[in-house]
Formats: sequence, C-alpha cells, structure tokens
Amino acid sequence: MLAAVVQLTSTSDAEGSTATAEALIRRAAGYGAALIATPECTNYLGPHKKKVALAESVDGPTCQRFGALAAELGVTLLLGSFNEAVPGETARCANTSVLFGPDGARLAVYRKLHLFDVDVPGMRFHESDTCVPGDEVVVADSPAGRMGLSICYDLRFPELYRAHVDQGAQLLAVPSAFTATTGKAHWEPLLRARAIETQCYVLAPGQVGHHDDGGLRHSHGHSMIIDPWGAVVAQCSDGPGLALAELDLQRVAQVRKGMPVAAHRKVGP
Repeated sequence: MLAAVVQLTSTSDAEGSTATAEALIRRAAGYGAALIATPECTNYLGPHKKKVALAESVDGPTCQRFGALAAELGVTLLLGSFNEAVPGETARCANTSVLFGPDGARLAVYRKLHLFDVDVPGMRFHESDTCVPGDEVVVADSPAGRMGLSICYDLRFPELYRAHVDQGAQLLAVPSAFTATTGKAHWEPLLRARAIETQCYVLAPGQVGHHDDGGLRHSHGHSMIIDPWGAVVAQCSDGPGLALAELDLQRVAQVRKGMPVAAHRKVGP
C-alpha cells in the first residue's frame, strides 16, 4: 500500500489552510496513495483564543468535508488534528485527530493526551491554557492496518506507543506541529526510536515554517515515514508538500519475528 504524509504551513485562514490540505490530499491520491495523513492543526494554526472560538464538533463542517473527501477519493484519511469544541467549555477546546475510512465513515476519534506545557530556551508555550487533554488510548482498524493514534507532544511518552502495540498496532500516526527549537534536536531521533521500539511503521505529517499566531510558533517540518526497522523511507523537503512510501505489513511481521522483543519483555503486561 502506498501511503502519504502531508506537510503544511497552516494559518489563521481556516478556509485557505483547509483548501491547501485538500489540494495536497488530492495530489497524493492521484499518485496512488491509499492512506493519507495530514498534520496537527490542519485547518487552523493562528491565535489561540480564536482557535477556541472557531472550534467545531466532530459532526461539524470540517470533519464533514474531510470525510466526504475520503469517500470521493476512496482513501483512508487521517485528519491529523482540528480544534474540537468541548461541551461546557468556553475557554478551551480539544486537539483532536479523526480517522476516516474509504467510504467516508469515521473509524476513530483521538483527543491529544499530553499537552505541550514547556518553558525551554527559545520557547515558552502552555497548550493547556486553551486545550483540554484527552483521556483515552485509541487504536483503530483500518484498510491500511491497525493504527495507533497520537499527536505531537505525545511522541515523548513511549509508554503510549507500547500501549498501542499491546492493542495490536502495526502503524503509528504522529501528526505534529513540532517547533523549530525542539524539532531540530529531537524530532527524527524520537520518531525513529518509537519505530524501533514498537517495530511499527510511523507516519509523521508535520507543519512547517512560520504561522500567524502572534510569533509563538515556527514549525520544524521534515514530515516523514519510517519503517519498522527504524529507517526513514520518505521525507518532505522545505515548504508544503508530500512524502510517499510503500507500506508492507509483512515487513512488520518479519521484523517482529526476527527480533521478538515483545516476547522478551520483562516489565509490563
């Protein structure tokens, strides 16, 4: 199966951001991709109070549009994340991924568990000021394989991905808007580590460049696909674009058979 990760520079122009994502999804499908994943904050990456004001439900127009696109193209489509309205919340929303099947039906909904509250040189950001954390590990069956869902900062918590594998994951999705500061040092090493530890394919679509959110964000980019041996098999260059690679679930089985780390575990379930 051919898979594609989409790289974007989303902004506060929600319609423009969504239209750019749609065009790249269509391009990926035109190349033959049957599994396509977009980054965190696909439809909006701008001032955070406005993000909350524009939040929608999973039945709202953004998810309807991406579900309809999946059905039109006949692809499995991961909306990396959008700003989901939370009942009873006026100051915060959820950071939510939605996986659509080739018929446009929702296969899974995942709300980001680990929120990015950091104060490091060159970067101070508190995602919890405007986002509510999720409370569920999500692994879903799809035509592409069994997929564990995560978002961005989740990448730093390997126990989440171990839980995915314990639930049968063969693929891991890590849609992100990794900052330039942290991405330069940690993005690829962490992604490759998760692939090696879990013996899964990792799909990591990312944001790239500057966003109009008051100067808070400059995203690292380098969206990539990594195989279960930890090799980077496709990677985006600078700017919006695509990276495509073949996924072979027999490769997952082969790596796990050759190095049966799950059977060798001494800690955990």
